[in-house]
Amino acid sequence: MIYVSRLNNKEFALNPDLIETIEATPDTVITLTNDNKYIVRESIEEIISRIADFRRRCHPDFRGGKNIDENSI
Repeated sequence: MIYVSRLNNKEFALNPDLIETIEATPDTVITLTNDNKYIVRESIEEIISRIADFRRRCHPDFRGGKNIDENSI
């Protein structure tokens, strides 16, 4: 899950696996695969960064397209 903030600064957690699109309109609008939409304070770049951080936490051994075997380093 990633944390994002509504325009009133209330923070909530969002499952990034359900994100279909992120648009700047100029507010950032996140559309989920079920067509629910959320307007958030974070920029598209910040949301993408949070998703990447989330993915790294979920898959700590995966780096840049290759699985790293610590014994081979």
